[in-house]
Amino acid sequence: MTKIRITKEFRFEAAHALRGYDGPCKSIHGHSYKLTVTVAGTPVRDTESPKVGMVMDFGDLKEMIEANIIDSFDHALILSKDYPIEDAQKIREIFCNIVWVDYQPTSENLLVDFSNKIIQLLPEGIKLYSLQLRETANSFAEWFADDNY
Repeated sequence: MTKIRITKEFRFEAAHALRGYDGPCKSIHGHSYKLTVTVAGTPVRDTESPKVGMVMDFGDLKEMIEANIIDSFDHALILSKDYPIEDAQKIREIFCNIVWVDYQPTSENLLVDFSNKIIQLLPEGIKLYSLQLRETANSFAEWFADDNY
């Protein structure tokens, strides 16, 4: 059986702050993120299927990622749940879309979170192959299934 990978790219704008960090990223700042999602599988062989020849419909992949990741994180402020409570109250007064996460919101940790979500959502026979999250044009983190199974 032939295995094929397909890739879809997504973009979202978000801000974050790295609590306790020793550099400028400790302050709230934003990025134009680019998320690249690659899945792998065997193309549909059933000639009666409207999806014959497809590993997965790009539209289905787009809908899945947008509904479960992009819609939540786009134009959000991403902060760790352990952010100091007095600062959190002030932040809630200024920002209306805050995503509270159980981790330091680095690109690396966001990828772990995203990979866990995507793996649970993929249809049977389709595997998450890799993710790439770009913070800037020249800085990115990557997640590969081969490194994590």
